This record gives sequence, structure tokens and C-alpha cells, in this order.
Amino acid sequence: MPKTVLELRDELNAFIADGHGDLPVKFSYNYGDHWRTQVAPDIDEVELGTVKYSDYHSMDKLVENEPDYGGEKELKEDESLALILS
Repeated sequence: MPKTVLELRDELNAFIADGHGDLPVKFSYNYGDHWRTQVAPDIDEVELGTVKYSDYHSMDKLVENEPDYGGEKELKEDESLALILS
């Protein structure tokens, strides 16, 4: 099950309480090389994004960065808002 913003906050608060509040934040993914190396680039942005499921990728894909979440643009039926770490 995907993490929610509240669950992420609780986990981050636990790291802070354990004295790890100064650690850098990264995300990991498989680089796609022969050795299936897991790389861990920095997170530079935290923003809202519009995502929708991609059959080709078998996961959500980013449709739009910085969506109009002020109410002017409606999400399509197959889209949802998500917190994007990039």
C-alpha cells in the first residue's frame, strides 16, 4: 500500500526523534544496468503532481508537474494528485 503524507511525516518524525534529523534525503531506483545497481540521487523538489496508472510501466506515471490544484482544472477520472519527490 502506498505511503500517505501523514505516514511519511510520522516516519520522518521518528528519524528526527532518534537524532537523524540532519541526514540528507534521497530516493532509490534500479539503474537498469547489468548488475541491477540501486542508485540513490538527491531529492531537490517536493511538490504536488498529477499521476495516472500506466499499463506499459505497470505503475503510476507523472502526467503534470505543479498541477492547478486551485480548482480551475479538474482531474480526469483516471488521474489523481500525489506528493512528488524529485
